[in-house]
Amino acid sequence: MNWNLYLKPFENHLRLERGLAHHSIEAYLRDIQKLIQFLTELSSEDQPLQPADIGTKHLQNFIIALGKAGVAETSQARILSGIKSFFKFLFEEEILEDDPSAQLNTPRIARKLPDILEVTEIDQMLSIIDLSKAEGARNRAILEILYSSGLRVSELIELKISNLYLDIGFLKITGKGNKERFTPIGEEAKHYLQIYLEHIRPKYPVKPKFEDHVFLNRSGAKLSRIMIFMIIKSLAAQAGILKNISPHTLRHSFATHLLEGGADLRAIQQMLGHESITTTEIYTHLDTAHLRQVLVDFHPRRTVAASPKPDPGLDSNS
Repeated sequence: MNWNLYLKPFENHLRLERGLAHHSIEAYLRDIQKLIQFLTELSSEDQPLQPADIGTKHLQNFIIALGKAGVAETSQARILSGIKSFFKFLFEEEILEDDPSAQLNTPRIARKLPDILEVTEIDQMLSIIDLSKAEGARNRAILEILYSSGLRVSELIELKISNLYLDIGFLKITGKGNKERFTPIGEEAKHYLQIYLEHIRPKYPVKPKFEDHVFLNRSGAKLSRIMIFMIIKSLAAQAGILKNISPHTLRHSFATHLLEGGADLRAIQQMLGHESITTTEIYTHLDTAHLRQVLVDFHPRRTVAASPKPDPGLDSNS
């Protein structure tokens, strides 16, 4: 039996039900092809073992083989994640009676968190923007929104004028998997966005298909991801900031500063558009000094109560 009979429904599931992008789907399928190749080499026949024939031990041996081949642990974890999704799908669709990947433990890979910008550093970057220039006014609005609303760079460049609800202070964002959410926008960001929309954007020529995009380049098309990266890195360099800065740094700083200010983690999760609270916890780590201060400020037994004086009438030996 051909594996395509299993792969095609899985591909449709990823595209239609999970809403994954084309490159993400291709990555899933490539990882499964690696497993098929491994199983083919195990088999004495031309055809590899079929999904119904595969047990947990086969998958464990596959991961071991990846390690021996020099595949990095991060890549092993990604490949295993795709394979687990595949077998979980087959099980939930009742194509398989059991899920052989259910007992596999995904390697826990330590994630290096990006640098966080201090509020003063963000202020430095904003202060050096030349607002007398059209691009400066546009770039100020971009930075303000990235930091005010915690948008992904892909969400920023696809932001539409028709999805701005500035009268009530919200943006309608289309995130991963085409999932929509409403996220608030701060007053400063709203102020500079309105300046851009009213006085700067009308000066740009607008190419077809981009009439509704908020941020345009000088030729009238939407900004690219690379352009946003270049804007952020250039401003950081001009401000004398030596950290490894990207648009994601502003998203990470947004979440971290909110949490440090006492915001609810669930609210931050909604604003960031995370499906899992675990992902939000990764983005919003706190330094130990802040955690210690929270204990000192808010725990009911944060101070040492005065010890009662001993009764002089009591015999200490009694």
